[in-house]
Amino acid sequence: MDIVLDARNILNNTSKNILEAGRAHRSRPHITSLENGSISNLAPFGALIISIIFVIYFFIRFYLLEGYLLKKIYGKTYTSMSEIVRRGFVNHHIAGATKLTILIFAAYPFIDVAFGSSNLHSPFAGSKYVTQGDMLIVAAQALMAMYVFELFYRPKISPVSAGHHIGTIMVGQSAIAISLNWIHEKDATIEFILCTVWGAFDIVSEFLPHISIILYRVYPTRHNFLRKLFRLSALTTLTGTVAETIVTMWLFGTLWDRWTLAFKVVTPLLHVLFMSCQMWGSWNFYKMYKRQEQLLARQNGKGDVELASSKEADPESSETPKKADSIAISDAEVASTSQGSQENLTHTHPTTQQRTLC
Repeated sequence: MDIVLDARNILNNTSKNILEAGRAHRSRPHITSLENGSISNLAPFGALIISIIFVIYFFIRFYLLEGYLLKKIYGKTYTSMSEIVRRGFVNHHIAGATKLTILIFAAYPFIDVAFGSSNLHSPFAGSKYVTQGDMLIVAAQALMAMYVFELFYRPKISPVSAGHHIGTIMVGQSAIAISLNWIHEKDATIEFILCTVWGAFDIVSEFLPHISIILYRVYPTRHNFLRKLFRLSALTTLTGTVAETIVTMWLFGTLWDRWTLAFKVVTPLLHVLFMSCQMWGSWNFYKMYKRQEQLLARQNGKGDVELASSKEADPESSETPKKADSIAISDAEVASTSQGSQENLTHTHPTTQQRTLC
């Protein structure tokens, strides 16, 4: 009888341990089970990939956008822009289109590798030649090439924007570089996946700001529409930054035992840098929202007192009361957070079409 009871106890304890182990395994993200190894067979050709992407950006910018499409779509609105404004306008189109393309082609491999059941060498959509890692490394190079393009193309760029872009480029390229020596870099694979998580949030939460700045250029006097648009942009970038912090730090914590000391120190510092840039962008969109709210109140003849008090509180704001139909805006930095960009926007009555971007 004692032997039977002991056997039952052993079976119960074994079953309990198996169930607990299964629950613990299921509660941990799939990334924790990824073995360290190479990212893709394309990793050694990173310089060639990004060079091809630069050439594609050139053809799209020079021949498609500047040469035909933007003139066809926006007409005089585009042709009357100053050189500084025009370059920013073109850049937002390229950045927005790039992020949308990456989202379409790289969302599936990213989700399947980071949170699903695949690894970096699993076939992409049943292909015999293309792997999930191939798609992710091309997407990463396209995103970094977009930031390099902006650094060279835009005539004016803020220190916040430059820091965000340079940091993203260096971190992303470093993750790809150390994967080439993955035998001696035990955190090469998880570092690359964590970078894709950063990039995914950058694409999703910061896509709307590109659209917002484009629409601002096209409809500068539609204050009610712009007020709602800038408010939504501020909210999406803020919630995206908060969600990004939660997810990345959760993944970083679950992988704590696999990080080397250098990454244990550097990764949180880099995230604070990126987070501060994104929060700064959210703050600037909030200020743009409040500015449009003031202009709408004035347009409706109800906000003269509020606008005057706001001007006294904000010495940087410049309102020119010389003409009843002319309102000059000199907001603090207007940031497209996907770019981390910083812009001073000034517009007057549509008859003058003066718009400057600092």
